Amino acid sequence: MSDDTEFRESLRAFLKEHAPGRAPKGAAERLAFAKAWAATKYDHGFAGPAWPRDAGGMGLPFEQQVIYHEEMARYRLPAMPGTGWEMVGPTIIKYGTPEQKERYLRATLRADIVWAQGFSEPEAGSDLPGLRTTARRDGDHYVVNGQKVWNTNAEKADMLFVLVRTGAQEARQKGISYLLIDAHAPGVTVRPIRDITGGEHFCEIFFDEVRVPVSQRVGEENEGWRIARTTLGHERSAGALNQAAFYRRIVDELIALARERGAVADTGIRRRLADFDVRVRVMNAHAARTIASIVATGEPGPTSSVSRLYNSVFEQELHEFAVELLGPFGLLGRGDPDTVQRGRWTGGWLATRASTIGAGTAEIQRNTIAEQLLGLPRDPAMPPRS
Repeated sequence: MSDDTEFRESLRAFLKEHAPGRAPKGAAERLAFAKAWAATKYDHGFAGPAWPRDAGGMGLPFEQQVIYHEEMARYRLPAMPGTGWEMVGPTIIKYGTPEQKERYLRATLRADIVWAQGFSEPEAGSDLPGLRTTARRDGDHYVVNGQKVWNTNAEKADMLFVLVRTGAQEARQKGISYLLIDAHAPGVTVRPIRDITGGEHFCEIFFDEVRVPVSQRVGEENEGWRIARTTLGHERSAGALNQAAFYRRIVDELIALARERGAVADTGIRRRLADFDVRVRVMNAHAARTIASIVATGEPGPTSSVSRLYNSVFEQELHEFAVELLGPFGLLGRGDPDTVQRGRWTGGWLATRASTIGAGTAEIQRNTIAEQLLGLPRDPAMPPRS
């Protein structure tokens, strides 16, 4: 029996015994449910497949990472709460101090600490180097003032990883530092934003004279932009194999929906379903390439922008097709008694309007692909990247 086969069988045995079943309905109960599952995975040695062992992860070879995500995707498992394991965790692994690694890595994998990102601002979304949240040095602390926006699930966070300006405004990316900030520190205010789905999946964060120890800075002062690019690259590629497996299931469910609606006799419908099937296979192949790059170099590189752009456009088109397939029923929201499958497709269509905005807009991803992968001239409307 090969090592890969043994690993698959051990993972299947773990999932058969410990997979938690259906999630509860309340927000607080769902969070506790997700944290309990994260702790169960960690306590049994099945957390962090790509993380090194000395960081609390599994340190799996690439082939077994593929197996891991394939098997996990067979179950409807709760997602890791927050963005720590996929973004700030790999950043701390690469740039953090020994004390930061000891304090945060295992606690992040176990979901004892839930993280949220603090990058975008009202006047610095696509132009992130123009951010204005300041951190003034005061002895062994920074004093932080400013505002962040579009912060996913910040109302659940224990910690925030935040870009702040420690240099002059005109220094742009050369005057940015990367801080780890207690989400419950005095002066931090988190306000949820109700979005088009009717839910509150994003927040805005205000910092008013928030004191942050200098020891909570990742990397050197004014070098946060280089570190942030590592974080953003991991955000764009994190869970790529898991996402591909997830959309494999979504495409299968969409095919089942087409059968249920009596639409599969239509040649055009069948052609579009076949196209989605091919594209989810492409998603899986590109995810494998991206993860292989991280395994080989420790960085996702600019190819992560390809993955981000491809996946975001794909999930939008997938839900657009589903709503078209439903016809008039696609107009019904989650609360309507006549909605199809409790409004999941309409809700997904609304939610994925943000897919080409978050984690770098589709326009930014296209610029990155054009300049850094295809070698095309820089967009003259954009400031130089460093």
